[in-house]
Amino acid sequence: MSGHSKWANIKLRKGAQDAKRGKVFTKAAKEIIIAAKNGGDPAGNARLRSAIASAKAVNLPKDKIEAAIRKGTGQDAGGDLMEIMYEGYAAGGVAVIVETATDNKNRTVADVRHIFTKHGGSLGESGSVAFQFDRMGVIMLSKDKYPDEDTVMNLALEAGADDVRDEDESWGIYTSFEDFNSVREALEGQGVAMESAEINMVPKLTVPVDAETARKIMKLNDALEEHDDVQNVYFNFELPDDFED
Repeated sequence: MSGHSKWANIKLRKGAQDAKRGKVFTKAAKEIIIAAKNGGDPAGNARLRSAIASAKAVNLPKDKIEAAIRKGTGQDAGGDLMEIMYEGYAAGGVAVIVETATDNKNRTVADVRHIFTKHGGSLGESGSVAFQFDRMGVIMLSKDKYPDEDTVMNLALEAGADDVRDEDESWGIYTSFEDFNSVREALEGQGVAMESAEINMVPKLTVPVDAETARKIMKLNDALEEHDDVQNVYFNFELPDDFED
């Protein structure tokens, strides 16, 4: 059931960068706004429940959570956001998916295309790389808090998860997209402390790259992450074991 995944290391690195840039609150609020468009009551809106849980995990204040819900339901101004997913290629032919939340799609696509071109990549057509990824729930537990793999495995199985993977400093609990909320809520009910719990695009297979190519890809990642409209960036490459920035 368990296996090692360097993909999650990339995601963890990204999360650390988000925190440094102070963008994490904005991203969490945008996800709530978008989720609340399908109803402002978390009890009947699974995506909103998940968005609120993720926002609480990064310590988004309660008043900001409530304000984002009001924007999403149209009670307050500022909720005119649309989700757009872009697909493309980075250095070495690595597949890239960029999820955005924007109020101006013309601006966003122009900016994203420019970033790709500047860093040796290119935008592709819709559907060009998405088939290489699965939309899954990914829940991370710290090994400092949960050092025993069997304990984590039992927690995950009881909650209905599909897989547990060794992610170096963390355990990754993987679920289907459909089961994500029920698994997360089951773990919460067991008092499990989660580092993060979110829906991600997980590559079906990862492509090994050399250190030089990895640095180019990470520069593309950094540039995309710095853009205000970008919510998430996903790649299907595998970092070299000895990789250093």
